Amino acid sequence: MKQVKPNLMNFLIDGAMFLAFLIATAPRFSGLAIHEWLSLALAATIVTHLLLHWQWIVAIGKRFFAKTTWRSRLNYLLNALLFVAFTVTIATGILISREALPFFGLTMTRDRTLELLHHQASDLTVLLLGLHVAIHWSWIVGMVRRILPQRRLLRKPVVATSRLEEVQQ
Repeated sequence: MKQVKPNLMNFLIDGAMFLAFLIATAPRFSGLAIHEWLSLALAATIVTHLLLHWQWIVAIGKRFFAKTTWRSRLNYLLNALLFVAFTVTIATGILISREALPFFGLTMTRDRTLELLHHQASDLTVLLLGLHVAIHWSWIVGMVRRILPQRRLLRKPVVATSRLEEVQQ
């Protein structure tokens, strides 16, 4: 069996996380049950994502105040904020769950403060994820170009002819 290249694996996991996030972010369209269960699956995928990038996290963390590029520092800070926002969103989502938690026989009293915090953290996550995608846009486009087959247009060579030559033929 052919081994999947690390960049392709990262791209596929990131793409699946992004798609799951888009669906989970719209519980009015997907329904509350799908929102909650998909969010729990997304939490597990985020842990996988972090483990796959753990060496980068440690390396940049050690060099954060030493010699590294401003882009790496910005990316590290953005990722740290994204992690905190995701964590707060998922933790409060679990605590206010009306579908997944009761499935396991657990119920919590309804807490408007937790609901508000969940919505605010979710909104912040959307903003930070947008910035994350923007920073990595060239990598995303490059991966899409590598994955999708290039369509080459077959063109006949155009030969310039004069109107007089056309009439004579």
